[in-house]
Amino acid sequence: MFTSKKPVIAMIHVEALPGTPASRLSVREIEAQALAEARIYREAGAHAIALENMHDLPYLRGGVGPEIVASMAIVSQAVKGASGLPCGIQILAGANIEAMAVAHAAGLDFIRAEGFVFAHIADEGLIQSSAAALLRYRRQIGAERVQVWADVKKKHSSHAITADIGIGATAETVEFMRGNAVIVTGSVTGDPPQASDIAEVKQHCRLPVYLGSGVTADNLSGYYSAADGFIVGSHFKVDGHWANTVDPKRVERFMAAHAKLGG
Repeated sequence: MFTSKKPVIAMIHVEALPGTPASRLSVREIEAQALAEARIYREAGAHAIALENMHDLPYLRGGVGPEIVASMAIVSQAVKGASGLPCGIQILAGANIEAMAVAHAAGLDFIRAEGFVFAHIADEGLIQSSAAALLRYRRQIGAERVQVWADVKKKHSSHAITADIGIGATAETVEFMRGNAVIVTGSVTGDPPQASDIAEVKQHCRLPVYLGSGVTADNLSGYYSAADGFIVGSHFKVDGHWANTVDPKRVERFMAAHAKLGG
């Protein structure tokens, strides 16, 4: 899928969508902003783009309305077409089937799924395993080309109900349940993952392992050999805050550091 052996997947945090509390822009305005960020990422040399409805706070749990699906499909298709890069999508919170529908309709390449295996408590409530329903839905709509990248021991969540199941065993279960990749994060957005978590995941599964939070131009070298790719959002934004617009200089600096390590 990628031109790099350790790809950088740059995040577009799509502006608040219709019907959500912070909504203020039309779908066309949201699309224009997403396209502007996609151009910055492409010109800086990012290898892929992922879209997420992170401004839709507070998130619904396990599903979203048709207005979110329709809006994300329009914006995602535009970004995919304009960027020419591999693209993925996550729809919060845990709306994995809706994400699969958007990915199929918009020609995207992967979805980021939370709650793919086991269960956890997020601030939205209990997120239960979706693997069985999700992969059956993928087959039903003929979307087998769309990969499922699954978060393990996801950030912003309590894992007390699975405290006796380590992150390695969770990753092993993602592979057993036919996931395509595993995502390891820190405990919250912007926090780097623990080196021990990455090592444990690598020991227990053969899937690609992507780091999904907290990787920066300054700490990239410490993670480069351990991971198969990097999903970067907050670090690419003005002042390193996820809610701000993309800062081209921060993207360029990160990609230069990545190139020095082998690209």
